[in-house]
Amino acid sequence: MEDPSPSKVVLLACGSFNPITNMHLRMFELARDHLEDTGQYRVIKGIISPVGDAYKKKGLIESCHRVEMVRLATESSGWITVDSWESQQSEWLETVKVVRHHYEEIIAAEHNKDDVDTVKHAKKRRIEEKRFESSDQNKKRDAPHLMLLCGADVLESFETPNLWKKEDIAEIVGRYGLVCITRSGGDPHKFINQSDELWKYRTNIHVVHEWVTNDISATHVRRALRRGRSVRYLLPDSVISYIQEHGLYSAESEQKNADVILAPFQRYSEASTS
Repeated sequence: MEDPSPSKVVLLACGSFNPITNMHLRMFELARDHLEDTGQYRVIKGIISPVGDAYKKKGLIESCHRVEMVRLATESSGWITVDSWESQQSEWLETVKVVRHHYEEIIAAEHNKDDVDTVKHAKKRRIEEKRFESSDQNKKRDAPHLMLLCGADVLESFETPNLWKKEDIAEIVGRYGLVCITRSGGDPHKFINQSDELWKYRTNIHVVHEWVTNDISATHVRRALRRGRSVRYLLPDSVISYIQEHGLYSAESEQKNADVILAPFQRYSEASTS
């Protein structure tokens, strides 16, 4: 009996990308190598989805700049692209809604390829589904999987009160899947073991060890920019030029939203007290 052909995978990274760094791009390459080395997957696309301004994170500059910097950073990539849909929403969207949106787009595109004229019906049906099983992506092997790509810090943030809803975590990890890139000093396996929710869906979590440790963070980059220090080789040259051209990242911009409650904290704390 022949082995089934590898399942197609689309990787989705959500976040601030404030600004995008070489490490953000490197995560995609690491994830693709890891998944394809298993022989079970073939990564066909990478999507970067910058969060909208309504997220209200401290120091978060306008999404138009962040989207454009990602576009510049991915120009040389043959498979990673930026998507501005999330950034254009007037309200902050939970990550699970962004994941659903992109999965629907993938399924619709697949239907269009096959000249199926029931795309709208299938899309509506999938959106209206209330329950899911962890295996429902496997029901049609030729349909691409969508996996959320993140760093270990995002995985650990699942335990932060009022930052994530448990049912959202269950859907993201249980229905779609997660690819987690390790960072120095962190142990995703230990965190998964300590979390009953993550342990339940552990087979859907792909932990990728980064042997070439790299602690580039957007926070460190913004600090260097504020201080007039070089950030060359931390960011793509095109992104550095864009930052310089538009005078981004100053002491003033870092104080943006300083007195504002982060959108998920505000939404979920209000829900818990209502």
